[in-house]
Amino acid sequence: MRWENLTVESGGHSRAADAALFGADAVVSRTFDTPEFRGITFHEVRARSIINRVPGASRMPFEWTVNPYRGCSHACVYCFARKSHSYLDLDTGLGFDSQIVVKVNAPDLLRRQLGSRRWLGEHIAMGTNVDCYQRAEGRYRLMPGILGALRDHANPFSILTKGTLILRDLDLLVQASEVTEVGISVSVGFTDPTLWRTVEPGTPSPERRLDAVRTLTERGIDVGVLMAPVIPFLSDHPAQLRATVRAIAASGASSVTPLVLHLRPGAREWFMAWLGQYHPHLVRRYERLYAEGAYAPKWYQRRITRQVHDLAQEYGIGPARAGMPRRIPEPAEPVDQPVSEPTQLTLI
Repeated sequence: MRWENLTVESGGHSRAADAALFGADAVVSRTFDTPEFRGITFHEVRARSIINRVPGASRMPFEWTVNPYRGCSHACVYCFARKSHSYLDLDTGLGFDSQIVVKVNAPDLLRRQLGSRRWLGEHIAMGTNVDCYQRAEGRYRLMPGILGALRDHANPFSILTKGTLILRDLDLLVQASEVTEVGISVSVGFTDPTLWRTVEPGTPSPERRLDAVRTLTERGIDVGVLMAPVIPFLSDHPAQLRATVRAIAASGASSVTPLVLHLRPGAREWFMAWLGQYHPHLVRRYERLYAEGAYAPKWYQRRITRQVHDLAQEYGIGPARAGMPRRIPEPAEPVDQPVSEPTQLTLI
C-alpha cells in the first residue's frame, strides 16, 4: 500500500511535492469481530492536513472540502470515488468497500486549521468524496468533533449523506445553524427496495433516509434531496420517478435535484460487472448509452431533469433556488488535495 505517494501538488501554498499526506509509519490497521464490521479493515492514519482544496478546473460551487474517511462501506456499485482507492494501490472494487482509511486526528487538526489567522472561514463541503456518515463513523465518532469545531468558529458548511447516523449529531447541527450557514442534502435516487438491496447494499434504506429528512426538517434544519443517481432502465420509468418524487415531497424536503448516473473509470468497471450479474440484458444498452464517455447523452439527462422538475412542481417542491442553503452535487473528480498552509486571513 503506497501511502507515501499521496503528495500535495506543487502550488503557491503547498508543501514540497514529495511530502505525503500522512506518513506510512503512522498507519495502524485494525479489524473488529462484530457483525457490522465483519470483513472490513480500518487503516488508522494521522493526516497532515484536513482542509482540502477542490481542483481549480472544477465547476463545483465550493472550493474547500473535509473528508475524514477514504473508502466507503456503503458499497454503492456506482460510486464515482472508487478510482481514488487506486492511488493507494488498493482495489477499487471490494477493496473500496472493505479497506477504509480513517483520519483519526481529523477533529483536532480541523480545529487547529480553522483557528489559523490565515484561514478566511470559507464554506466547507463534506460527503463530497465518500460518506462521512458511513458505518465506520459509528465507531470512530469523528463528526461530532468536526461539527463542534465548525460551530465554534462559525464556519459555514454543508453535508451530503446517505447515512441516517447524521441524526446522532442533530443537536450539534442545530447549534451550528444558529451561528452560521448549514446546508444538508440527503441522497435518495430511487425508492425501489429490490434495486436498493443490490446497488447500495451497505446503506440505510431509502425509506429510512427519508425519515431522517423528516426528522431534520422538524428540528428546523432545511434539507434538500439529491435524487442521485437516476439509473437508466432501472429507476427511470415515469412511474418510478413519480413514486420517488412523491416520497421525497412527503418527507418535507425543501428541494429535489436529479442527477443521472455517471460512470467514470474505476466505477464503470465495477458497475458493469454488477450489471452483467444482475441485469445482463441491459449490458449492450449501457454500452451504447455510455459509448461517448462517463456521462449519459445530454438528451437523456435533459429528459430526466424535466420529468423530475415537473413532478416536483406537482408535489409542491422544486430544485434548489437562489437564496436557499447551498446544495452539494457530486464533484467532477474525487478530491483529497490538502492545503497545509491556508492563506485566508479572517473568519466570518
